[in-house]
Amino acid sequence: MHLIDRIEAGELKKEAPQVRIGDTVRAHIRIVEGEKERIQVFEGVVIRLHGGGVRETMTLRKVSFGVGVERILPLHSPRLEKAEVIRRAKVRQAKLYYLRDLRGKAARLKELKPKVDSTKKKTTKKKTTKKKTTKKVAKKKD
Repeated sequence: MHLIDRIEAGELKKEAPQVRIGDTVRAHIRIVEGEKERIQVFEGVVIRLHGGGVRETMTLRKVSFGVGVERILPLHSPRLEKAEVIRRAKVRQAKLYYLRDLRGKAARLKELKPKVDSTKKKTTKKKTTKKKTTKKVAKKKD
């Protein structure tokens, strides 16, 4: 292994966030202002994943007060406290730059349905059907 690879291996987070393109992510970022620290939350859609290893970044996009805001966050940065995946979307492209030109409902992504685990037994309620009782009337013969 090269010297640079060994140095970078120590900087990798053990539990890096598992994000994909199209995910809506809530990123908790540590902000330092003077001597004070606070956590700021940035929620947006992942439109790009770039790089690999310790240099891997994600670009989040959101619309705030009618203005599109994008933020590039390093995944292995100590400033990134956590990244929660809010929802996953079905996408067919590696980069979602086309969302920059869309507004309102046109900018929505179709939500990805969670996979069904086939090992679990399905519990279905049995339908109870009422049996129709028919009364036969016997005709009297004279």
